[in-house]
Amino acid sequence: MKKSILLLMILSQLAISCASDGGSETDSESLANQIEAIMKLPYSNLTPEQQKVKLEAEANDMLVQMDKSKTSGAIEAMQNLENLLSIGSIDIFNGKNDNQIEDILNVSGVYAIYTWNNSKQDWVKTSSSTELKFVFPAKKNLTSNNASLSSKSTSSNIKVEIEDTYGNWVYDPKTGDYIQTPSINDYFYLPTSVDAILTIDNAQAATFAANAKYTGMIEAPDESSFKMVLNDGYTFEISGGKKATANTVKSSFIYNGKNLISFNAGSTADIDALIEDDALIQYQGKANGLVQIMDNFLIVADMDIATQTKDEEALETSLVYPSYPDYNSPNANFKAYYTAENTYNKKYSEGNVLNSNKNLKLILVSKKDGTKIADVVYHSEKGYSYDAELPVWIIYSNYTNGGYWSWNGNGEIITIQYYDEVLYLKFNDNTEVEMSAYFSTGFDTLETKFENFLKAFER
Repeated sequence: MKKSILLLMILSQLAISCASDGGSETDSESLANQIEAIMKLPYSNLTPEQQKVKLEAEANDMLVQMDKSKTSGAIEAMQNLENLLSIGSIDIFNGKNDNQIEDILNVSGVYAIYTWNNSKQDWVKTSSSTELKFVFPAKKNLTSNNASLSSKSTSSNIKVEIEDTYGNWVYDPKTGDYIQTPSINDYFYLPTSVDAILTIDNAQAATFAANAKYTGMIEAPDESSFKMVLNDGYTFEISGGKKATANTVKSSFIYNGKNLISFNAGSTADIDALIEDDALIQYQGKANGLVQIMDNFLIVADMDIATQTKDEEALETSLVYPSYPDYNSPNANFKAYYTAENTYNKKYSEGNVLNSNKNLKLILVSKKDGTKIADVVYHSEKGYSYDAELPVWIIYSNYTNGGYWSWNGNGEIITIQYYDEVLYLKFNDNTEVEMSAYFSTGFDTLETKFENFLKAFER
């Protein structure tokens, strides 16, 4: 809930995809089938310029719908709560942990009422046996408390330990020794359900509901969901769970029943094994996903993560970074070193592009027209470079064989070249347009609108 509800949704999607994972095996197979069918769609006959006009219109339509969220009192209240938690730190546990707003919906069995004291710029804690509640101003410029966030939860039997205060070495002037102070840990139980209500001026402004199912004592849930409903028409949902062979995560951002943007991601990765050791390639599997903007524009992703990782490792093994010359040797060949470094940079970038184009498939699709707009492909291109002077071996005047390397302004100049992996859109007629250039030209108005949209949440 930092700057915009859209950013919150995207970050939540990424976080839950990586941490607590995705839906059922059937969902994963369905998503894979959808993507396979989309990849077989014909390309649109529209020119790249005509496609640009359509994309801009669709994106503008989405922003018009999202624009109404700028005045959401619920979002502003949650932002101010986060701001107050940063000004007056509290610990909803019993240790010394400064909690953030996301902790409120991630703990259970923790009860207290925290009331904001504006004159002291701090929270006043009173006991409660039923709820975790925050009473605070709904806006930054208010001095009176007119909002509250009340949370109730049901605990699982999974106890989590977090280290609040790290042990450190403290000097004892009496003994002259350093004494290590112990670490302080907090403990809490993961919730199976959390329900929270935000009220402003005694009227309900938003509801939050989170649910999770666990197996044994494994912290990553088998199934999880989160739903936020704002009383001014916006709803954000995310759900999923993990299975033995497949995981999916779905999320959506809706305004008055109309889809603004939604995600559907799937993976065959063994999440529990990756939590133990993320370097285990055999557990990474494949991943795919759909991003839908409004009712039309789709972004399709199909990735073979395991093969991509193997190819990256093979590339690393096949290329040997040149060794820096012996600076004490008069025969040191700095020109050969920098030339070899340029060759390495070029081959490494080209290898990454080859691997990405092989293992990462991205496609832009028009759902209404039933056609592919363009493939997203990678190219290796010259990026940052600088000119370097090669050192010159200087002979000592009073020694026959003595000498030293010096950058004295008389050395040869050589260009050190780096490379970038650049995204291009590849259209039906094989026309390729750099993605950043395609979306920057003609999208100036859209970009300004989106920047203004984000600025509206900086409050």
